[in-house]
Amino acid sequence: MEEYKDKEGEIIIMKTKHVMQINDKIYVAGHNGLVGSAIIRKLRKKGFENIITRSHSELDLTNQSEVQAFFETEKPDYVFMAAAKVGGIQANREALDQFMYINTMIEFNTIMAAFNTGVKKFCFLGSGCIYPRECPQPIKEEYLLTSPLEITNEGYALAKISGLKLCEYLNTHHPDKADFISVMPCNLYGPGDNYHPEHSHVIPALLRKFHDAKVNVSKEVVMWGTGSAMREFLHIDDIADACFFLMQNYSGDPGNEPNVPGMSWINIGCGSDLTMKELGAKIAGIVGFDGDITYDHIHPDGTPRKLLDSSRLFDLGWRPSISFEEGLKQTYEDYKINKDNYRK
Repeated sequence: MEEYKDKEGEIIIMKTKHVMQINDKIYVAGHNGLVGSAIIRKLRKKGFENIITRSHSELDLTNQSEVQAFFETEKPDYVFMAAAKVGGIQANREALDQFMYINTMIEFNTIMAAFNTGVKKFCFLGSGCIYPRECPQPIKEEYLLTSPLEITNEGYALAKISGLKLCEYLNTHHPDKADFISVMPCNLYGPGDNYHPEHSHVIPALLRKFHDAKVNVSKEVVMWGTGSAMREFLHIDDIADACFFLMQNYSGDPGNEPNVPGMSWINIGCGSDLTMKELGAKIAGIVGFDGDITYDHIHPDGTPRKLLDSSRLFDLGWRPSISFEEGLKQTYEDYKINKDNYRK
């Protein structure tokens, strides 16, 4: 193992095939999104400035020839793959085909172009929704593909599983060339989220709903589902910190036999969850809404519970640093400024 000292003087013990150096060229795919923008902030805080990005209008990641040409021209050393088509329950269930097709194309084109051009290390951003609907809790990495997925976001989940598996197979069959890791975060939130009225994730959607109710002096807010579903949430700056940490310290677990995959993916969570009813009460308190909260049982809860087992990551020495209360307050302040600047 080697030691690496970053700009802030922190010593990183190298437990990986590769570790980023200050002058390395780093490509962050999806830099305008919630995760990508947070990763760029983290890299710059750590002193990394040789960062390349491309907007969708500049580079269509679903176009294989464009992506290959980009990698051949730019030759990045490291890649954070945070580009994806994302959305909440309603957006997913209305377009399962698009969520599967677009995400699979983005992932496969980027992963293979990175491999073909000799990228040193690749970090693929997956999702906790890859795990079965009825899964033992907390969810360990080895529970992948042990039973059926949640149908409301199955297309997105299958795309993410495919990306994870492609990274795993490249590591397995090309161990001297491939260093591709996959991270599976829980539900993410934070400043810079998409506050779309219909297609956002649960926290930005509820912030809008409770804020509008407060402004309009409504007597009640209606939440979807029964309120019993349980979710785990992680602040966006914590996921960026975890991705940076893993890029510097983790290369996956090698297989025990030739051509038998090891585990190249790792969970990222905070270690605790809460019910949607509890979440609604917290957001109501932060927003200042004092009316009633009721539940529309016609709409689905989605997966009953989704708490990741992040013990493998915690054992490496990483822990989240932003409390849920603090993170919600930050996000609400951001919402009040940017609520009309949502992505369609």
